Amino acid sequence: MNTIPDKAAIEAAHERIKNYIHQTSVLTSASIDEEAGCSIFFKCENFQKIGAFKARGAMNASLSLSDADRAKGVATHSSGNHAQALARAAKILGVKSYIVMPRTAPDVKKKGVRAFGGEIFECEPTLQARESTLADVIAKTHAAEIHPFNNYDVIAGQATAAKEFFEETKDLDFILVPVGGGGLLSGTALAAKYFSPKTVVIAGEPAGADDAYRSMKSGKIELSQSNSVADGLLTSLGDKTFPLIKENVKEIITVTDKEIVNAMRLIWERLKIIVEPSCAVPFAVVLKEKAKFAGKKVGIILSGGNVDLARAFKLFSDY
Repeated sequence: MNTIPDKAAIEAAHERIKNYIHQTSVLTSASIDEEAGCSIFFKCENFQKIGAFKARGAMNASLSLSDADRAKGVATHSSGNHAQALARAAKILGVKSYIVMPRTAPDVKKKGVRAFGGEIFECEPTLQARESTLADVIAKTHAAEIHPFNNYDVIAGQATAAKEFFEETKDLDFILVPVGGGGLLSGTALAAKYFSPKTVVIAGEPAGADDAYRSMKSGKIELSQSNSVADGLLTSLGDKTFPLIKENVKEIITVTDKEIVNAMRLIWERLKIIVEPSCAVPFAVVLKEKAKFAGKKVGIILSGGNVDLARAFKLFSDY
C-alpha cells in the first residue's frame, strides 16, 4: 500500500488477518478505577499471538505482498516484538524470515524469533547499525523489507486493534497507547478518526526517550535518546507515522521510568496479568494526569507482554 490507509483499507486488513490473530479481551478492575479516578478499559494485546499487537501489522503486510515478492522471504530490523511477529507470519506462509536485532534485545524475544524459524543477525543498538545491517541482509537475500512501523500495510494492521476496541467498548472518551516508532499510535489515530471520531487519542512516552514528544513540539522528526526501561519504545518516528500522529493525536505525555514501573506493578497485581514496561506507559500517564481523565471512560491498549521475568523482578526491586 502506497497511500495512507482509509476506512476501507483498515476493514480489509481486519478481514485479511482475522484467521491469524486473536480478538483480544477487554479487562476492567474496580480497584484500578478507584485508584485512577476514572473508568479504564484495558484491551489486552499482551494476549495476542506472539504476545503483542505486532502480530497484526506483520501479518497484514506479509499477506499484502505479491506471491513473487513473498517467495523471496521477508526481512526487518526490530528489538523484539515485530521480529517475532514477522518470523511467525513467514512461518505460516512458508517463507524465510531474516531479522536484524540489536545485541541488547531481551533474550526472551530472541528465543521467540528462533522458535518461529527466523534467522537473526545481531548488530549494535543504534538505528544506523540496524539499517545498515538490514541493507546488507536484503542485498544478499533479496527479501522484501517489512519495516516495523514505517509501512502503511503495517499501520493498517495495527489499526485493527483499536477498531476491535471501539466495537467492543462503546463511547470511549479517550484512547491511550504507547509510542515508539508510531505504528500503533498512527493506526489507532486513524481507527479513531474512522470508527469513533469523538474519542480523543493520547500517547504515552518515556521521558528518557521523548523524541515523539519533542517532534510534536518542533514540527519535525527528532531522534530518540533511547534511555528508558521501556525497551520496546527506543526508536524514532518515521516519515509515514509522524504526519499521521501530528494531524490526528491530541497530545503526547511523558512519564518517568519510576512511574512506568509502578504502573506495570499495579497491572500485574490488580489485573493478574503480565505486561512489559513499554505496555505500562499509557497507564502511567493516566495515573500521573488524574485530573485530565477524572470521571471519564478511558481505553488503554496493553501493547505486549513479552518481558524477561528476571529483569521485571529486578525493576520492581530497583524502583
